[in-house]
Amino acid sequence: MTNTKKPTGGVTLPLNQILSGDCIEAMDALPANSVDLVFADPPYNLQLKGDLHRPDNSKVDAVDDHWDQFDSFRVYDEFSREWLRAARRILKPNGAIWVIGSYHNIFRVGTALQDAGFWVLNDVIWRKTNPMPNFRGARLTNAHETMIWAGKSEKSRPTFNYEALKALNDGVQMRSDWVLPICNGHERLKDEDGNKAHPTQKPESLLHRVLIGSTNVGDVIVDPFFGTGTTGAVAKKLGRNFIGIEREEAYRKVATKRIADIRAHDSASLQVSTSKRAAPRVPFGQLVERGMLEPGEKLYALNGRHTAKVRADGTLVGTDVTGSIHQVGAALEGAPSCNGWTYWGFRKEGKTIPIDLLREQIRAEMTN
Repeated sequence: MTNTKKPTGGVTLPLNQILSGDCIEAMDALPANSVDLVFADPPYNLQLKGDLHRPDNSKVDAVDDHWDQFDSFRVYDEFSREWLRAARRILKPNGAIWVIGSYHNIFRVGTALQDAGFWVLNDVIWRKTNPMPNFRGARLTNAHETMIWAGKSEKSRPTFNYEALKALNDGVQMRSDWVLPICNGHERLKDEDGNKAHPTQKPESLLHRVLIGSTNVGDVIVDPFFGTGTTGAVAKKLGRNFIGIEREEAYRKVATKRIADIRAHDSASLQVSTSKRAAPRVPFGQLVERGMLEPGEKLYALNGRHTAKVRADGTLVGTDVTGSIHQVGAALEGAPSCNGWTYWGFRKEGKTIPIDLLREQIRAEMTN
Protein backbone atom coordinates (compact mmCIF):
# COMPACT_ATOMS: atom_id res chain seq x y z
CA MET A 1 0.00 0.00 0.00
CA THR A 2 3.07 2.23 0.09
CA ASN A 3 2.68 5.15 -2.28
CA THR A 4 3.07 8.88 -2.53
CA LYS A 5 0.74 11.78 -3.11
CA LYS A 6 1.46 15.31 -4.26
CA PRO A 7 -0.60 17.89 -2.38
CA THR A 8 -1.05 21.45 -3.57
CA GLY A 9 2.42 22.82 -4.24
CA GLY A 10 3.78 19.62 -5.75
CA VAL A 11 5.51 18.27 -2.62
CA THR A 12 5.30 14.51 -2.26
CA LEU A 13 3.75 12.99 0.86
CA PRO A 14 5.27 9.72 2.11
CA LEU A 15 1.96 7.89 2.29
CA ASN A 16 1.62 4.60 4.13
CA GLN A 17 5.17 4.73 5.41
CA ILE A 18 6.68 4.74 8.90
CA LEU A 19 9.19 7.55 9.26
CA SER A 20 12.11 7.14 11.60
CA GLY A 21 13.18 9.88 13.96
CA ASP A 22 11.90 12.75 16.07
CA CYS A 23 8.22 13.51 15.46
CA ILE A 24 8.67 17.28 15.50
CA GLU A 25 11.45 17.21 12.91
CA ALA A 26 9.51 14.73 10.77
CA MET A 27 6.33 16.85 10.80
CA ASP A 28 8.33 20.00 10.07
CA ALA A 29 9.59 18.25 6.92
CA LEU A 30 6.05 17.62 5.66
CA PRO A 31 4.29 20.28 3.55
CA ALA A 32 1.94 22.72 5.27
CA ASN A 33 -1.82 22.25 4.91
CA SER A 34 -1.40 18.74 3.51
CA VAL A 35 -3.07 16.22 5.83
CA ASP A 36 -6.65 15.64 6.95
CA LEU A 37 -6.23 14.33 10.49
CA VAL A 38 -3.65 13.94 13.22
CA PHE A 39 -4.15 11.20 15.80
CA ALA A 40 -1.72 11.61 18.68
CA ASP A 41 -1.04 9.30 21.61
CA PRO A 42 1.83 11.27 23.21
CA PRO A 43 3.91 10.17 26.21
CA TYR A 44 1.80 10.33 29.37
CA ASN A 45 4.63 11.48 31.65
CA LEU A 46 3.43 9.09 34.37
CA GLN A 47 6.04 10.20 36.92
CA LEU A 48 6.30 6.69 38.36
CA LYS A 49 8.24 6.35 41.61
CA GLY A 50 9.63 2.86 42.02
CA ASP A 51 8.23 -0.53 41.02
CA LEU A 52 4.57 -1.48 41.35
CA HIS A 53 3.62 -4.97 42.57
CA ARG A 54 0.41 -7.01 42.66
CA PRO A 55 -0.90 -8.55 45.90
CA ASP A 56 0.93 -11.79 45.00
CA ASN A 57 4.16 -9.73 44.82
CA SER A 58 4.50 -10.11 41.04
CA LYS A 59 5.77 -6.99 39.31
CA VAL A 60 3.36 -4.95 37.19
CA ASP A 61 4.60 -4.27 33.66
CA ALA A 62 4.10 -0.53 33.96
CA VAL A 63 5.10 2.29 31.61
CA ASP A 64 8.65 3.05 32.71
CA ASP A 65 10.29 3.44 29.29
CA HIS A 66 12.74 6.28 28.70
CA TRP A 67 10.43 7.94 26.15
CA ASP A 68 7.86 8.58 28.92
CA GLN A 69 10.30 10.32 31.25
CA PHE A 70 10.63 14.10 31.46
CA ASP A 71 12.66 16.11 33.95
CA SER A 72 9.80 18.43 34.91
CA PHE A 73 6.34 19.64 33.97
CA ARG A 74 8.01 22.61 32.30
CA VAL A 75 10.02 20.35 30.00
CA TYR A 76 6.92 18.28 29.19
CA ASP A 77 4.89 21.42 28.43
CA GLU A 78 7.57 22.71 26.07
CA PHE A 79 7.58 19.37 24.28
CA SER A 80 3.77 19.46 24.00
CA ARG A 81 3.76 22.97 22.57
CA GLU A 82 6.36 22.06 19.96
CA TRP A 83 4.73 18.92 18.62
CA LEU A 84 1.29 20.58 18.60
CA ARG A 85 2.73 23.51 16.65
CA ALA A 86 4.18 21.11 14.08
CA ALA A 87 0.93 19.14 13.88
CA ARG A 88 -1.20 22.22 13.36
CA ARG A 89 1.00 23.46 10.53
CA ILE A 90 0.54 20.32 8.44
CA LEU A 91 -3.25 20.13 8.86
CA LYS A 92 -5.49 21.36 6.08
CA PRO A 93 -7.73 24.34 6.97
CA ASN A 94 -10.61 21.95 7.71
CA GLY A 95 -8.36 19.38 9.34
CA ALA A 96 -8.68 18.08 12.88
CA ILE A 97 -6.71 16.43 15.65
CA TRP A 98 -7.43 13.72 18.21
CA VAL A 99 -5.23 13.54 21.30
CA ILE A 100 -5.54 10.79 23.89
CA GLY A 101 -4.14 10.88 27.41
CA SER A 102 -4.62 10.05 31.07
CA TYR A 103 -5.09 12.30 34.08
CA HIS A 104 -1.30 12.62 34.24
CA ASN A 105 -1.06 14.67 31.06
CA ILE A 106 -4.33 15.36 29.26
CA PHE A 107 -5.09 18.62 31.08
CA ARG A 108 -1.64 20.00 30.34
CA VAL A 109 -1.88 18.92 26.70
CA GLY A 110 -5.38 20.39 26.47
CA THR A 111 -4.13 23.78 27.61
CA ALA A 112 -1.27 23.70 25.10
CA LEU A 113 -3.70 22.64 22.37
CA GLN A 114 -6.00 25.60 22.97
CA ASP A 115 -3.06 27.99 23.29
CA ALA A 116 -1.85 26.77 19.88
CA GLY A 117 -5.10 27.87 18.23
CA PHE A 118 -6.98 24.57 17.97
CA TRP A 119 -10.75 24.67 18.55
CA VAL A 120 -12.07 21.95 20.86
CA LEU A 121 -15.08 20.07 19.43
CA ASN A 122 -15.53 17.34 22.03
CA ASP A 123 -13.77 15.55 24.82
CA VAL A 124 -14.48 11.83 24.71
CA ILE A 125 -14.22 9.52 27.68
CA TRP A 126 -12.97 6.08 26.76
CA ARG A 127 -14.31 3.94 29.60
CA LYS A 128 -12.45 0.66 29.78
CA THR A 129 -14.52 -2.45 30.38
CA ASN A 130 -11.50 -4.28 31.80
CA PRO A 131 -9.15 -1.72 33.44
CA MET A 132 -6.10 -2.63 35.45
CA PRO A 133 -7.04 -2.55 39.15
CA ASN A 134 -5.44 -0.20 41.65
CA PHE A 135 -3.21 -2.70 43.45
CA ARG A 136 -2.25 -0.41 46.33
CA GLY A 137 -5.84 0.49 47.11
CA ALA A 138 -4.80 4.10 47.60
CA ARG A 139 -6.87 5.63 44.78
CA LEU A 140 -9.88 4.94 42.61
CA THR A 141 -9.30 2.39 39.87
CA ASN A 142 -8.24 4.39 36.84
CA ALA A 143 -10.88 3.07 34.44
CA HIS A 144 -10.86 5.66 31.66
CA GLU A 145 -8.76 7.80 29.37
CA THR A 146 -9.71 11.11 27.78
CA MET A 147 -9.55 12.03 24.12
CA ILE A 148 -9.79 15.59 22.82
CA TRP A 149 -11.17 16.15 19.33
CA ALA A 150 -10.38 19.60 17.95
CA GLY A 151 -10.46 21.48 14.67
CA LYS A 152 -7.44 23.34 13.36
CA SER A 153 -9.21 26.61 14.13
CA GLU A 154 -12.59 27.99 15.14
CA LYS A 155 -13.44 28.44 11.46
CA SER A 156 -12.57 24.85 10.53
CA ARG A 157 -15.30 22.49 9.38
CA PRO A 158 -13.80 19.07 10.07
CA THR A 159 -15.25 15.86 8.68
CA PHE A 160 -17.93 14.42 10.95
CA ASN A 161 -19.71 11.30 9.73
CA TYR A 162 -22.64 11.60 12.09
CA GLU A 163 -24.81 9.02 10.38
CA ALA A 164 -21.98 6.47 10.24
CA LEU A 165 -21.33 6.74 13.97
CA LYS A 166 -25.06 6.52 14.61
CA ALA A 167 -25.18 3.33 12.53
CA LEU A 168 -22.27 1.90 14.53
CA ASN A 169 -24.32 2.57 17.66
CA ASP A 170 -27.44 0.62 16.58
CA GLY A 171 -29.18 3.71 15.20
CA VAL A 172 -28.74 5.78 18.36
CA GLN A 173 -26.80 9.07 18.34
CA MET A 174 -23.18 8.42 19.35
CA ARG A 175 -22.36 9.80 22.78
CA SER A 176 -19.09 11.18 24.11
CA ASP A 177 -18.54 8.24 26.48
CA TRP A 178 -17.22 5.18 24.68
CA VAL A 179 -17.26 1.82 26.46
CA LEU A 180 -14.58 -0.38 24.90
CA PRO A 181 -12.13 -2.97 26.26
CA ILE A 182 -8.41 -2.35 26.54
CA CYS A 183 -6.10 -4.12 24.15
CA ASN A 184 -5.56 -7.70 25.26
CA GLY A 185 -5.74 -11.30 24.12
CA HIS A 186 -4.89 -12.02 20.49
CA GLU A 187 -4.75 -8.30 19.67
CA ARG A 188 -1.95 -7.60 22.16
CA LEU A 189 1.29 -7.70 20.18
CA LYS A 190 4.28 -9.52 21.64
CA ASP A 191 7.99 -9.11 21.03
CA GLU A 192 10.43 -11.92 20.26
CA ASP A 193 10.67 -12.77 23.97
CA GLY A 194 6.91 -13.07 24.39
CA ASN A 195 6.57 -9.77 26.29
CA LYS A 196 4.19 -6.92 25.42
CA ALA A 197 5.63 -5.17 22.38
CA HIS A 198 4.35 -1.80 23.63
CA PRO A 199 3.02 -0.91 27.10
CA THR A 200 0.25 1.41 25.88
CA GLN A 201 -0.97 -0.29 22.70
CA LYS A 202 -4.46 1.01 21.91
CA PRO A 203 -7.29 -1.29 20.78
CA GLU A 204 -8.22 -1.22 17.12
CA SER A 205 -11.87 -0.71 18.10
CA LEU A 206 -10.99 2.75 19.43
CA LEU A 207 -9.23 3.82 16.24
CA HIS A 208 -11.98 2.31 14.10
CA ARG A 209 -14.52 4.59 15.74
CA VAL A 210 -12.26 7.66 15.46
CA LEU A 211 -11.46 7.13 11.78
CA ILE A 212 -15.00 6.18 10.74
CA GLY A 213 -16.33 9.30 12.47
CA SER A 214 -13.79 11.90 11.40
CA THR A 215 -12.20 10.80 8.10
CA ASN A 216 -13.22 9.64 4.64
CA VAL A 217 -11.80 7.03 2.29
CA GLY A 218 -8.50 8.29 0.86
CA ASP A 219 -7.85 10.83 3.63
CA VAL A 220 -4.35 11.23 5.05
CA ILE A 221 -3.80 10.63 8.78
CA VAL A 222 -0.57 11.44 10.57
CA ASP A 223 0.30 9.65 13.82
CA PRO A 224 3.39 11.31 15.35
CA PHE A 225 3.68 8.68 18.12
CA PHE A 226 3.10 5.62 15.96
CA GLY A 227 4.25 2.92 18.38
CA THR A 228 3.27 -0.52 17.11
CA GLY A 229 1.03 0.95 14.44
CA THR A 230 -2.61 0.70 15.53
CA THR A 231 -3.47 3.86 13.58
CA GLY A 232 -1.80 2.54 10.45
CA ALA A 233 -3.40 -0.89 10.77
CA VAL A 234 -6.93 0.51 11.05
CA ALA A 235 -6.27 3.12 8.35
CA LYS A 236 -5.26 0.38 5.90
CA LYS A 237 -8.36 -1.67 6.73
CA LEU A 238 -10.60 1.36 6.16
CA GLY A 239 -9.00 2.61 2.94
CA ARG A 240 -7.35 5.65 4.53
CA ASN A 241 -3.71 6.68 4.08
CA PHE A 242 -1.36 7.05 7.02
CA ILE A 243 2.00 8.57 7.80
CA GLY A 244 3.52 7.11 10.95
CA ILE A 245 6.41 8.65 12.86
CA GLU A 246 8.31 6.52 15.36
CA ARG A 247 11.83 6.91 16.71
CA GLU A 248 12.09 3.48 18.39
CA GLU A 249 13.38 0.82 15.99
CA ALA A 250 11.77 -2.05 17.92
CA TYR A 251 8.30 -0.48 17.56
CA ARG A 252 8.82 0.27 13.88
CA LYS A 253 9.78 -3.35 13.26
CA VAL A 254 6.62 -4.67 14.92
CA ALA A 255 4.39 -2.10 13.20
CA THR A 256 5.85 -2.82 9.76
CA LYS A 257 5.09 -6.54 10.03
CA ARG A 258 1.67 -5.91 11.52
CA ILE A 259 0.54 -3.61 8.72
CA ALA A 260 2.04 -5.78 5.97
CA ASP A 261 -0.12 -8.69 7.16
CA ILE A 262 -3.36 -6.69 6.84
CA ARG A 263 -5.61 -7.18 3.84
CA ALA A 264 -7.22 -4.00 2.53
CA HIS A 265 -10.99 -4.21 2.00
CA ASP A 266 -12.79 -3.58 -1.31
CA SER A 267 -14.04 -0.06 -1.95
CA ALA A 268 -17.74 -1.00 -1.81
CA SER A 269 -17.46 -2.29 1.75
CA LEU A 270 -15.72 0.89 2.91
CA GLN A 271 -18.65 3.18 2.14
CA VAL A 272 -20.38 4.57 5.24
CA SER A 273 -23.75 6.11 6.00
CA THR A 274 -23.81 9.80 5.14
CA SER A 275 -25.90 12.71 6.31
CA LYS A 276 -28.54 14.09 3.98
CA ARG A 277 -26.94 17.49 4.56
CA ALA A 278 -23.87 16.20 2.77
CA ALA A 279 -25.86 14.80 -0.16
CA PRO A 280 -26.13 16.74 -3.45
CA ARG A 281 -28.75 19.49 -3.38
CA VAL A 282 -31.83 18.81 -5.53
CA PRO A 283 -34.27 21.71 -6.09
CA PHE A 284 -37.94 20.70 -6.01
CA GLY A 285 -38.33 22.38 -9.39
CA GLN A 286 -36.12 19.70 -10.93
CA LEU A 287 -38.85 17.13 -10.25
CA VAL A 288 -41.21 19.27 -12.33
CA GLU A 289 -38.65 19.87 -15.08
CA ARG A 290 -38.05 16.16 -15.45
CA GLY A 291 -41.75 15.27 -15.49
CA MET A 292 -41.62 13.32 -12.26
CA LEU A 293 -44.41 15.65 -11.07
CA GLU A 294 -46.71 17.55 -13.42
CA PRO A 295 -47.94 21.19 -13.15
CA GLY A 296 -51.37 21.07 -11.56
CA GLU A 297 -50.68 17.77 -9.82
CA LYS A 298 -51.95 17.66 -6.24
CA LEU A 299 -49.63 17.05 -3.29
CA TYR A 300 -50.90 15.71 0.03
CA ALA A 301 -49.59 16.43 3.49
CA LEU A 302 -48.41 13.10 4.91
CA ASN A 303 -50.32 13.90 8.12
CA GLY A 304 -53.52 14.06 6.04
CA ARG A 305 -54.44 17.64 6.95
CA HIS A 306 -53.70 19.70 3.83
CA THR A 307 -53.27 19.65 0.05
CA ALA A 308 -51.58 21.94 -2.48
CA LYS A 309 -51.03 22.02 -6.24
CA VAL A 310 -47.73 22.00 -8.09
CA ARG A 311 -47.01 24.99 -10.32
CA ALA A 312 -44.82 25.01 -13.42
CA ASP A 313 -42.01 26.92 -11.70
CA GLY A 314 -41.67 24.44 -8.85
CA THR A 315 -43.71 26.41 -6.32
CA LEU A 316 -46.94 25.25 -4.69
CA VAL A 317 -50.30 26.94 -4.33
CA GLY A 318 -52.43 26.07 -1.33
CA THR A 319 -55.32 27.66 0.52
CA ASP A 320 -54.51 31.38 0.49
CA VAL A 321 -50.76 30.74 0.22
CA THR A 322 -48.17 30.38 -2.54
CA GLY A 323 -44.48 29.57 -2.19
CA SER A 324 -41.90 26.81 -1.95
CA ILE A 325 -42.71 23.34 -0.65
CA HIS A 326 -41.29 24.45 2.70
CA GLN A 327 -43.07 27.83 2.88
CA VAL A 328 -46.48 26.44 1.97
CA GLY A 329 -46.18 23.56 4.42
CA ALA A 330 -45.19 25.91 7.23
CA ALA A 331 -48.03 28.36 6.44
CA LEU A 332 -50.68 25.65 6.32
CA GLU A 333 -49.48 24.17 9.62
CA GLY A 334 -49.06 27.60 11.27
CA ALA A 335 -45.48 26.57 12.06
CA PRO A 336 -42.30 28.68 11.93
CA SER A 337 -40.67 26.22 9.52
CA CYS A 338 -41.33 22.99 7.64
CA ASN A 339 -39.23 20.45 5.77
CA GLY A 340 -41.32 20.15 2.63
CA TRP A 341 -39.47 17.04 1.47
CA THR A 342 -40.73 15.03 4.42
CA TYR A 343 -44.09 16.87 4.67
CA TRP A 344 -45.53 16.35 1.18
CA GLY A 345 -46.45 13.25 -0.82
CA PHE A 346 -48.04 12.44 -4.17
CA ARG A 347 -50.65 9.86 -5.05
CA LYS A 348 -49.86 6.81 -7.14
CA GLU A 349 -52.15 3.82 -7.48
CA GLY A 350 -54.12 4.96 -4.46
CA LYS A 351 -51.07 5.28 -2.22
CA THR A 352 -49.44 8.46 -0.87
CA ILE A 353 -45.70 8.38 -1.59
CA PRO A 354 -43.26 10.92 -0.03
CA ILE A 355 -41.76 13.29 -2.58
CA ASP A 356 -38.43 12.69 -0.84
CA LEU A 357 -38.23 9.34 -2.66
CA LEU A 358 -38.12 11.23 -5.97
CA ARG A 359 -35.29 13.38 -4.64
CA GLU A 360 -33.35 10.26 -3.56
CA GLN A 361 -33.84 8.81 -7.04
CA ILE A 362 -32.18 11.87 -8.58
CA ARG A 363 -29.36 11.81 -6.02
CA ALA A 364 -28.67 8.17 -6.81
CA GLU A 365 -28.30 9.08 -10.49
CA MET A 366 -25.91 11.92 -9.59
CA THR A 367 -23.56 9.68 -7.60
CA ASN A 368 -23.47 6.70 -9.98
